[in-house]
Amino acid sequence: MREPPPPSLLAREGGDTIAYRAMAGSTPGVMFCGGFMSDMTGTKATALEAHCRSTGRAFVRFDYSGHGQSGGAFRDGTIGAWRDDALAVLDRVASGPQILVGSSMGGWIVLLIALARPERVAGLVGVAAAPDFTEDLIWSTLDDEGRRTLTESGEIVMPCDYGDDPYPITMSLIEEGRDHLLLRAPIALDRPIHLLQGMRDEDVPWRTALTIAELVESERVTVELVKDGDHRLSRDEDLARLCAAVDAVANAASNHGEHA
Repeated sequence: MREPPPPSLLAREGGDTIAYRAMAGSTPGVMFCGGFMSDMTGTKATALEAHCRSTGRAFVRFDYSGHGQSGGAFRDGTIGAWRDDALAVLDRVASGPQILVGSSMGGWIVLLIALARPERVAGLVGVAAAPDFTEDLIWSTLDDEGRRTLTESGEIVMPCDYGDDPYPITMSLIEEGRDHLLLRAPIALDRPIHLLQGMRDEDVPWRTALTIAELVESERVTVELVKDGDHRLSRDEDLARLCAAVDAVANAASNHGEHA
């Protein structure tokens, strides 16, 4: 089997590069934003690319700084920095209106870039979307000793539940994340939104999807709960749901003229 060509590289301020793969096609295009410590070679990203290829739709996937094949160190990353990476890809790689698809942390990122570039957004799809996870799912769950260690040393190491190596959590990630919290007030987005969420997700409480649905201003919100679904939602039937959600959002956007 032939090796895929190397990804394209987008230069960023400071000398780092963002690795990405872009496929031309019709609009609205699809831009995939991955999760925390994930990369663009994951099952959902590649399945969506194959689906977009079959339907002739433009598609972009990329790695945040410190992830995958992009430059930079993971421990230097923050929500704001990764949001800016995504904005750079949206501004300089993707063309025309986009359906933003965010998995886990990517669900936070797509909400942030949709707020920053509403004119570029045709709709959003979240998969186990995890806005505010640095505060609500990390800081708030640490015991006193964990908080003290993180505050005093600036970093703790947390185990990974998916067989990967333990990963660092920095105090700068927590503190900077507080500048981007979204689930404390209404979210000024009026676009079709589809939220896929497993009810057996051990990382993101399934009621988070309901909170997002309540807070966004849009009335065109679908929450799809998968009772036996886990956090990753990467089974064949889950990937089919994801592709169908993208198509549904594209149709909803077209019906409201948000594809132009």
